[in-house]
Amino acid sequence: MAPVPSFPVKVGHIDDVQELRKARPTSIPERFVRDMAERPKLAATLVSACDIPIIDLSKLMKRDKDEHQSEVMQLKTACEEWGFFQVVNHGIDLSVLENIEKVAKDFFMLPLEEKQKYPMAPGTVQGYGQAFVFSENQKLDWCNMFALGVEPPCIRNLKLWPSKPADFRETLEFYSREIRKLCKNLLKYIAVSLGLKGDVFEEMFGVAVQAVRMNYYPPCSRPDLVLGLSPHSDGSALTVLQQVKDSSVGLQILKDNTWVPVQPIPNALVINIGDTIEVLTNGKYKSVEHRAVTHKDRDRLSIVTFYAPSYEIELGPMPELVDEKNPCRYRRYNHGEYSKHYVTNKLQGKRTLDFAKIESKTSA
Repeated sequence: MAPVPSFPVKVGHIDDVQELRKARPTSIPERFVRDMAERPKLAATLVSACDIPIIDLSKLMKRDKDEHQSEVMQLKTACEEWGFFQVVNHGIDLSVLENIEKVAKDFFMLPLEEKQKYPMAPGTVQGYGQAFVFSENQKLDWCNMFALGVEPPCIRNLKLWPSKPADFRETLEFYSREIRKLCKNLLKYIAVSLGLKGDVFEEMFGVAVQAVRMNYYPPCSRPDLVLGLSPHSDGSALTVLQQVKDSSVGLQILKDNTWVPVQPIPNALVINIGDTIEVLTNGKYKSVEHRAVTHKDRDRLSIVTFYAPSYEIELGPMPELVDEKNPCRYRRYNHGEYSKHYVTNKLQGKRTLDFAKIESKTSA
């Protein structure tokens, strides 16, 4: 089963931001207004997005040794220095991407009463609503979410799978199968980039857990006051983000203490390293803090897949990546326990990873 909180959660009133935008286009309720330190700076002051690495999966898969090795080194650099990259020539047909975009958009454009048939219960992460809200005074994100557990079948809550659009389920299942293949491929080459056997992660993960979350960010009259999604790292092994065409640029990653906007390349997918890979690589490849910002005039829709080990698996740094120069930085733990810890805490940078960290011992 998917993790759920073991304590009662009171979240208070949460405005649906699409409805808020329709009824009061210039109104920003106090719960959405961020403290000064959290407010995003205008895009004009941010570093250019042009340096975010691009990985060509077709080159990784080529038999030409030189081309393959060159792309493996690019992947290694992307994982070590960025924790984020865009993958092109990923093998997923354009029609598959277009179909999931269409059903996601059609779902968010349904009347509110239809979407509310699939409510996200307080403290959980499946259904329609806002996830990661755990108190009545917590600041809210300018975002509507629709999230579902996909694989293995035991994590699905079928009551939350919508009957409209009519082809939603079929489209999501086909899309998820394609993304699953991509994740397995990428993890194989990430293992190779670490000098490990290509199948090490697949063997370790068991029946991998896969979930999808669709995020809709309506325009906001004061994008300087709100966040679309609070800063966080992902608890997954890999996260795959698809930004719907013609959306505003909203994803930002924290690079050298500066928020860098990610401008998606057409038909590329954005990949980021999750906390699980950080632990397994003993910090060699780190998960990266990221957030979403809003736009005054344009909306944004993203489709995000989280790929992680089975909840039954015990995880810790791989012995090959621990030595005198790189002592063990994380303890062993059950991945299901970490997942529960992750989804039952509000998004707050990389704080959830403290669950796994070994405190460094310093001499007096």
